[in-house]
Amino acid sequence: MITKTRGIVLRSVRFGESSLIVDVLTELSGRVSFVVRIPKTSKGKVKKQYFQPMTLLDFEYDFRQRSNLQHIKDVRIAQPYSSIPCNPVKSSVLLFLAEFLYYTTRDEQENSTLFNYISASLEWFDSACDGFANFHLVFMMRLGRFLGFHPFLDNFTQGCFFDLRNGCFTLSAPLHSDFLNATDAERMHTLMRMNFETMKVFKLSHDERNRITELVLHYYRLHIPNMPDLQSFDILREVFS
Repeated sequence: MITKTRGIVLRSVRFGESSLIVDVLTELSGRVSFVVRIPKTSKGKVKKQYFQPMTLLDFEYDFRQRSNLQHIKDVRIAQPYSSIPCNPVKSSVLLFLAEFLYYTTRDEQENSTLFNYISASLEWFDSACDGFANFHLVFMMRLGRFLGFHPFLDNFTQGCFFDLRNGCFTLSAPLHSDFLNATDAERMHTLMRMNFETMKVFKLSHDERNRITELVLHYYRLHIPNMPDLQSFDILREVFS
């Protein structure tokens, strides 16, 4: 069955001498893996650069239900980035989020609301000229709404704890060990108040930004089965150091 959809490239790895295995979050079918043959000449329609992480694509593929790897018939870049490729900070953030999404959306079926949130966020990030240092934090925190475990902002008071398992603030420490102390709970509360338009008002030091990133990743690892430590976080940590 021929299917036309939009997609966001999450990862591509070399397969043989002239092919790629590409993992894509699609608008109509959720996560789909493709085998893509890359022509050896520059005249071919399919270009290797189409499959860089977080590229926004329009494409057509032949869906075969019994196959784990689908085949792309036609593809083009839907929304070329203008600032991200030439901005080392933005590029590092994008690679980090690509790895983050690769693991957090592994089991996603059709979810156009999730897809639209991610694609709109990427377009906003590309267009931002300044004030985007907290983008990855806001993006990750708000993504939880579409995955079913967004934390509750209510019940925050100074000195309270944050229960990572249940995603809520509590006056006393939970009986389990997965909670944040008062200092980190306040950091989490600060993050929950941000959005893309207001996040530049919240001034964070490099250490605070890296610490909040650690907290959010810890929160996701509790809610996403078998989510590993992200290798790209080490690079991002250096960018914000």
